[in-house]
Amino acid sequence: MGEIIRRQRELSDLSMRHLARTVGISNPYLSQIERGLRAPSERVLDAIAGALELSTEALYAEAGSTPDEERQTPAVVAAVRADPRLTARQRQAMIEVYEAFAQRRTR
Repeated sequence: MGEIIRRQRELSDLSMRHLARTVGISNPYLSQIERGLRAPSERVLDAIAGALELSTEALYAEAGSTPDEERQTPAVVAAVRADPRLTARQRQAMIEVYEAFAQRRTR
């Protein structure tokens, strides 16, 4: 979701500082959301969508998920996303491996 928010912010030609101020959150918090380190609350996501002149549903659709799927982030995935020692590529690779194993087990 964070990557989608960043891309939409850039397409709207808004600085991170301006969007954060418009939404009513801190610049560091918005940065963490965009980097996938924090998941925004529904209220914050609604405010971000409004500031970007989009619907919340449009953000979810572009991210390829639903609100329920976003809220059900496994603890492993959340921990990987929050680990500052990993690069973005390492995070993505670890999440892909985890999801492949988890999906395989549920079959």
